[in-house]
Amino acid sequence: MKRRDFIGGIGLAPLSLLLPAHFAQAQNDILSPEMLALSNYMGDAANQALPPDVLEQAKLHVLDTFAAIISGSELLPGQAAFKYIRLHGSKGTETVMASAYTAGVADAAMVNGVMGHADETDDSHGRSRSHPGCAVIPASFAMGEELNISGAHFLRSVTLGYDIGTRLLMAIGGPKFSYESHKSSHSIAGLFGAAAAAGCAASLNAQQMRWLLDYTAQQSSGIASWGRDTDHIEKAFVFGGMPAKNGVMSALLVHSGWNGVNDVLSGPDNYFLATAPDVNRAQLVEKLGERYEITQTDIKKWSVGSPIQGPLDAIEIIRRKNPFDINQVAAVRVRLEPAVSMVVNNRDMPDICLQYMVSVMLLDKTASFKAAHDIARMQNPDVLRIRSKVQLIPDTNLSQFLPVRVAIVEIELNDGSIYTERVDAVRGTPRNPMTRDEVVAKCQDLMAPILGKQQSNALIETSLSLEQVKNIRTVSALLRTKR
Repeated sequence: MKRRDFIGGIGLAPLSLLLPAHFAQAQNDILSPEMLALSNYMGDAANQALPPDVLEQAKLHVLDTFAAIISGSELLPGQAAFKYIRLHGSKGTETVMASAYTAGVADAAMVNGVMGHADETDDSHGRSRSHPGCAVIPASFAMGEELNISGAHFLRSVTLGYDIGTRLLMAIGGPKFSYESHKSSHSIAGLFGAAAAAGCAASLNAQQMRWLLDYTAQQSSGIASWGRDTDHIEKAFVFGGMPAKNGVMSALLVHSGWNGVNDVLSGPDNYFLATAPDVNRAQLVEKLGERYEITQTDIKKWSVGSPIQGPLDAIEIIRRKNPFDINQVAAVRVRLEPAVSMVVNNRDMPDICLQYMVSVMLLDKTASFKAAHDIARMQNPDVLRIRSKVQLIPDTNLSQFLPVRVAIVEIELNDGSIYTERVDAVRGTPRNPMTRDEVVAKCQDLMAPILGKQQSNALIETSLSLEQVKNIRTVSALLRTKR
């Protein structure tokens, strides 16, 4: 048979004869209880008022993420994002924050996501080992601008994104999945969270949300090779930029009328079979609508990697209880869980190098954003002198507390005195939350050098009253600069 005849014959054959038998089952016949509950919740989210405490946390996390994006604009990933927009960015009216640029909705979400994780300033969720804000908020804001949604609608979209992305990661294993697989938990959680948020901004119904999850599963990607990135550019793309863009794409496809597989989480060749066969499906819907994951997400006090937060808190507490001079310090011992310690052990980047940041904290009595990004200072003689006294000790006894990253710090002075502090709840975590004033102070410090004090204050005020904003584009001008 000639090739042309063979192809023609295929064209006349019934489709069911050409596909594997398990594809013959109608897609709409598959609908697990978890997918039904999840999609109904997602489809209702745009119209459901948030409880007052959840609303407050949503506004604080939005403000904190705006500050991360704006401060990140001047770091290497931010500069890379701007260069992409200048050379290859799509045409559009959506805001590229901390700039005068605009772009199409997907590109705006991507570059704002990259800037959102340009360093370690953004929020983090321990039980899923993810950074929700840097993907969820850029995706929701870009889609919100595209569709001119209200501030209240935007906050509901953001809150839904935190609920869905983190729950999916907890279902497939959370930190255990992150540490034991080669995949990036941060990328996967960010993607599903961004898609849910963008879908909510687009007011997709329950059926459309099921299709949105299908296209999101097809785009699920990210591997842990980001750990070898020394400039934080690839890491910013994997954690924030790629998930935000792909999540928006899922929402745009469905919003434009595409359909898809009814339940990509169940049935033949489903997402969990491909990604994590030992999934705990109950985690997908556990306390859905009762426990809002945005209230379980940390806002960092210090602009450093999450494992370094506890040691810096401990040093601050020790110094407050027992004031000492830097020249009195003979040794500093920091104990972290072994897998956690690997993330921050003698890294090239200052904001994720424990030994450097501990030295800075001892010298400066604080850990500023500037110090956390001062690569040159890593070779400063005073820093190197103190750093030689800092020992990071992987402690297997702390593994039992994961996903809580317990930190123990011992400071030994020249006279033999030893001061010890154990931190079980880092400042900014749900068990030890920062106040609104503390979050505002952090954000002013990060944004004012770029936006100016007056514009920063206006953005803070507007962010803290977003539920009263009639059109999210009201916020856009406050996020832009003239450069």
